[in-house]
Amino acid sequence: MTGNVLVAYGTTNGSTAQIAAAIADVLRKDGLTADVLPARTVASVSSYDAVVVGGGLYAGRWHKDARRFVRRHGRALAERPLWLFSSGPLDPSASERDIPPVPGVKKAMTRLDARGHITFGGCLEEGAKGWVAGLILRSGKGGDFRDFTAIEEWAGRVAAELAGGD
Repeated sequence: MTGNVLVAYGTTNGSTAQIAAAIADVLRKDGLTADVLPARTVASVSSYDAVVVGGGLYAGRWHKDARRFVRRHGRALAERPLWLFSSGPLDPSASERDIPPVPGVKKAMTRLDARGHITFGGCLEEGAKGWVAGLILRSGKGGDFRDFTAIEEWAGRVAAELAGGD
């Protein structure tokens, strides 16, 4: 394996992009090459040995760019190591327990034989786009619930699995 990894993401307000960047940083520190790209901009995954795809969760669904990415590149994704992540709970629950993938992500995992999935806490702060985001913020339910230590540990496990050739 040459260790060329794509970390693609779907995000509305940038929180999931920051998680994707943190994952890529760990992969690079572990000797892999990692590109971080918005899922909607990826024309092909053929130059990558492995792929990590993440999406923010909105009303129980993965971000539309992440959903479209796995549909558009499904055949190629099924031929290489694949991991998925979600970001979304606006509370500490993702740091307290394993949150299973939402139904659409679970179907993609099965269809594409993904090696794993994890849900990380989300982030919604003042200035976020969208009327639903505004409602959430006005109700006092926003905040940053991302656990970058957990994100980096998970990325380290992905890197170790790739290095082991599993």
